[in-house]
Amino acid sequence: MKTTRLFLFTILILGCSSHVEKPLSNLLEKSPNISGKETYLNSPYVTAGNRVYMVGHQDGTFPELGWHIKGEMGGVWNHPIKLMDGFEAKVVVNGQVLPLNKASKFVNYPYANKHIFEFEKEGLTIERIQFVPDNAQGVFVQFLIKNNTQENIESSVDFVGHANLRPTWLGERSNMIDSKDSAIFEEKYWIAKDSLNSWYTVFGSGQTPISFEAIKGSDNKNGTSHALKYLVEIPANSEKTLNFALAGSYISRENALTAYHNILEDPAKLAKAKKDRYEQLANRSKLTIPDKHLQETFEWLKYNCDWLVRTVPEIGTGIGAGIPDYPWWFGVDSEYALKGYMAVGQENIVRNTIKLLDSVSMAVNGNGRILHEMSTNGVVFNKGNINETPQFASLIWEVYKWNGNKEFLETYFPTVKKGLNWLLEKNDDNQNLFPDGFGMMEIHGLDSEMIDVASYTQRAFADAALMAAELNEFELAQRYRELADELRQKINTEFWSDTFESYADFIGSDEQALHLIEDALVRADTLNKPWAIEELTATKQQILRNPSDEPKPFVLYHNWVVNTPMEMGIADSTKAILALDNAKNFTNPFGVFVTGIDRDETAGKDEGTFKGSKVFSYTGAVMTLPTGVQAVAENNYGRPDQALDYLKRMSRSFSYALPGSMYEVSPDYGMMTQAWNIYAFAVPIVNQFFGIQPLAHKKTVIIEPQMPTEWNNASLENVRIRDNEISIWHTKSEESHQIKVQQRKSDWKIKLILPEGEYEITEGTAETATENGKTTLTFSDNLITVTKK
Repeated sequence: MKTTRLFLFTILILGCSSHVEKPLSNLLEKSPNISGKETYLNSPYVTAGNRVYMVGHQDGTFPELGWHIKGEMGGVWNHPIKLMDGFEAKVVVNGQVLPLNKASKFVNYPYANKHIFEFEKEGLTIERIQFVPDNAQGVFVQFLIKNNTQENIESSVDFVGHANLRPTWLGERSNMIDSKDSAIFEEKYWIAKDSLNSWYTVFGSGQTPISFEAIKGSDNKNGTSHALKYLVEIPANSEKTLNFALAGSYISRENALTAYHNILEDPAKLAKAKKDRYEQLANRSKLTIPDKHLQETFEWLKYNCDWLVRTVPEIGTGIGAGIPDYPWWFGVDSEYALKGYMAVGQENIVRNTIKLLDSVSMAVNGNGRILHEMSTNGVVFNKGNINETPQFASLIWEVYKWNGNKEFLETYFPTVKKGLNWLLEKNDDNQNLFPDGFGMMEIHGLDSEMIDVASYTQRAFADAALMAAELNEFELAQRYRELADELRQKINTEFWSDTFESYADFIGSDEQALHLIEDALVRADTLNKPWAIEELTATKQQILRNPSDEPKPFVLYHNWVVNTPMEMGIADSTKAILALDNAKNFTNPFGVFVTGIDRDETAGKDEGTFKGSKVFSYTGAVMTLPTGVQAVAENNYGRPDQALDYLKRMSRSFSYALPGSMYEVSPDYGMMTQAWNIYAFAVPIVNQFFGIQPLAHKKTVIIEPQMPTEWNNASLENVRIRDNEISIWHTKSEESHQIKVQQRKSDWKIKLILPEGEYEITEGTAETATENGKTTLTFSDNLITVTKK
């Protein structure tokens, strides 16, 4: 496109007109915030919204990011399309160009973020603040220019927007074909359009520019870049704002322009509405504990949950797995995460995600099999790994315990029944109740009878039995119970290895094991793990000396999934303690290794950054999910102090790279925010430490706390269960141990289960009973306070 410039006197007057805008900094001052580290300014952040989000670097730049669509996962996205690669800005004062690409500080807020640029010589401080309004198809960006001198400053602000209208991942499978973008200037803004599609990007300011031009030589062959220039006068010791909107639509030009104008009409009002909503998120399941870092981690994980909500109206709403490379929808990621979402009171997105997964899975598979991964254009990439179908069943029961909604259960139980039939009829050739196929470990060849698939299948049948009974399908409930009981016994006998004091990675043939050992030896040698080489070689020799024609359990990789029998509470207590203690050998200060043979002698000492491979890989990784699973497992066998240790390990990576967030791979690799992190914290804290076990369908809540030793003063307030709310205060000293429980409803029954002892009820009334070494207090009062004598 030919470069054009326009300088008009009338436009200059408009550019200089007194346009008063409210700086968002006033609102942000009253919000929680965390400042980033200087060493991580050259790393990603996200400005999140349910329709649109923006990803760039904390220093204010927009470099190429991501591997799923190589170099394209950053910028501004309005799924299923990308709107912009990003933008550049600079301020010119007295001929001096001040590029806004080297922020000295990055500050994150629950619903916004801020870059600070300091130019001491020129006496200027410039803040770039941005947020995405709820349900908006665009981003609001504000530049706050502060004149710290005693003289008036006349400056110009140059803004260059890089439009790149292109489809998301797998777009070609849904006939979304990228083509060349072009743009025209209208009034105060540029409108870019993909030449073959009704995809539009609009960007500009509330002020009128003094000039505009097309930028030649865009790096993106199909993208287009365009500039806007503004005159900004800043009186001495004062500040001025310049507001921008970056909006777009994959539907129509009118849709894009409406989004653009709505954002600029009253951004302060939109920001206040989002701030208020985030305050509500913070107040649900509000945790107060002595460890303020862990308390802050838990609070911000609730915000992270909202960052991952992804709405494409034509398809549905659900949580994405992680940003920047997994912003779309997954089965198993949701099945872990949504249990945590329920525990922190974010039920709407739970119901929407389940509806999306169920509807698409049934449309694609039709047999109850739950999909693994689908893009935001509706294309399903993987129809489902084996573990995802049983985990869906358990998710449905868990959600039902929280919401007590019989219609919800009736809606999804047919999928559960179909899925369990598919699980055993189509994936269990030898009919031993252990389905064959990939589980959580995506290692080539690990697709026989996997321990995590077996564990989650057992739990699925146990939960399905309860669902069937709830829906008066008693014969089916009995059959499911029998299968669950048999599976439990088989897991504890057929998967257990006395030699390793661990459950096996898989059950398979000698041939399969030997092939996997060869692959594992290459991996261990490449990573320089001599202990693993020695152990694998010994296992290989043992197999060769004692060949078998029958499948048997093998411990090769020490993958984290060997801990799922404890996570699901299936393991016999004796085996569980041995396995839990053994699992400590495969940790570092941040948590549990994904694959145990990646651990080496430095694992207990290394607290530095994670050095990932040039090609994205989880090899050598410590991840939050395995660590969270371990915390849940420890609590299941009455070891809250050990569970807390794993939470502390994970929390070391909180704000390590991105302030206010926790990376998928600890401490700073992979997705900068990850959905299943909330499972790793909310289930151990809400369901286990505070012991909240909802039975909303019975208008009953069982509370059986098991507090870590160091949590002498701890509270959890406003835990939503159906239309009730529960709050618990726990206070312990050398003289006394007091628990206070409050509920909003007085027609609900609370069963408070405590270690056997003498208790005095100082507030409220309760029936007291002793059974199996425990004391149960049953009450329906709004408030009860119990003190151990």
